[in-house]
Amino acid sequence: MKIRVLLVDDEEQFVETLAERLAMRDYDVTTSLSGDDALEQVRGYNFDVVVLDVLMPGVDGIETLREIKQIKPLTEVIMLTGHATVETAIEGMKLGAYDYLMKPCETEELITKINKAHERKAEHQERIREAKVKKLETSPMSVLINED
Repeated sequence: MKIRVLLVDDEEQFVETLAERLAMRDYDVTTSLSGDDALEQVRGYNFDVVVLDVLMPGVDGIETLREIKQIKPLTEVIMLTGHATVETAIEGMKLGAYDYLMKPCETEELITKINKAHERKAEHQERIREAKVKKLETSPMSVLINED
């Protein structure tokens, strides 16, 4: 199955170019030009990885990251910016960002990060699945109780 990626950046040309590069490498790519739109996309679709610009008008990347992690905690987020500061990088990592890259970055470097972020998400999902199976094995009646 293709890795589902959401690209979020207010620079339309950058997003379109990067989306084309990722799509050519067989990723399922969706684009967004704002934090608000990205949050709507995340609510409506299960992305594996979000590549998120830090500095955007309106809802910035840090606030968007915070909301993404509340809406879909397992979705991995890679912060991307041309205006990085150590403080912003640390804040993003504290909020759950998988990693941080400076623009412009090499496409291959981003692809490596996307693949590793996807692996981490898959590992988390597998551990959750195994825990649910173990709980079901030890307490079959738990299947009747909705804890989601």
